[in-house]
Amino acid sequence: MEKFIILPDVTCDLSPEMRAQFGLVDYVRGWVHINDKPLQTTLDWENISREEFYKTLADKKSAVSSAAASPEEYYQIFRRYMEEGYDIISMSISSKISVTFNTAAAAAARVAAEFPERRIYAFDSLRMSGSFGLLVAYALELQKEGKSFDEVVAWLEENKHRVHQMGPIDDLTFIARRGKISKGKAFMGNLVGVKPMGDSNTDGYVTVLAKVKGIKKALEATVAYLARMATDLENQYIFIMHSDREKYAHELKALLAEKITCKGILIGDVFSGCGTNIGPGMISTYFLGAPISEDCVTEKEMLTEIVADLSK
Repeated sequence: MEKFIILPDVTCDLSPEMRAQFGLVDYVRGWVHINDKPLQTTLDWENISREEFYKTLADKKSAVSSAAASPEEYYQIFRRYMEEGYDIISMSISSKISVTFNTAAAAAARVAAEFPERRIYAFDSLRMSGSFGLLVAYALELQKEGKSFDEVVAWLEENKHRVHQMGPIDDLTFIARRGKISKGKAFMGNLVGVKPMGDSNTDGYVTVLAKVKGIKKALEATVAYLARMATDLENQYIFIMHSDREKYAHELKALLAEKITCKGILIGDVFSGCGTNIGPGMISTYFLGAPISEDCVTEKEMLTEIVADLSK
């Protein structure tokens, strides 16, 4: 049997429970800088608590930024596994969102030259957070089923554009701080309970497809969207990720459990690596469906229809 390791970066946002279930052995850490203090980003809240991180992020006086692992850090972890006799499937957050993939690919070329008998593949997920994590989970499942290095890579490349997400943003304040909307619109939106809802486009960025008033209706729309857009639901996992909105994540899971049958619904955090850019207030599902349409045209039509039906 081939000896290879699936090695994603920290932005896959797989919780300890998810890592245990799917068998993730290791991942590449990154960095977050809080008021110029560097902290290593991990898939646990060991360096900073969830509450403290999102409280800091919400504070307009705080300066928070994230950074990928350095080229040398990537090189060293790749080299270590190759010395141990492993081939490597490196998985990275979308190259349209971060430099992580380019860093990983450069390090992969470097170690490949030193270990010509070993194999390494740098995979650009074109996804982030839960959508990236879902691809990692399926890759690990395929490996456990005995699929080969090439078969896992082929599945990832064929299916990365099939990963959808849907769910609301519960607080528009952070979006306004990032310059995505005006502070006035954020204030009024929060006041009347407007919840933007979106799916990932082909680059991995979230495209807002509709705005719903009220968290209850937003969660109902999320369930309806997933039920209509997902394919072969009974044979897939559903991930729910949240950025400091655990209560709503569990409410969403309960709604989904009433409406659908699948292999499992798993809840996890958006950790500091992705949370730095997503901000507090996100609750989102991740699932497999048909390939994402150009400019999310099909997805927008579906969500617009669902929102209209819920408003009747």
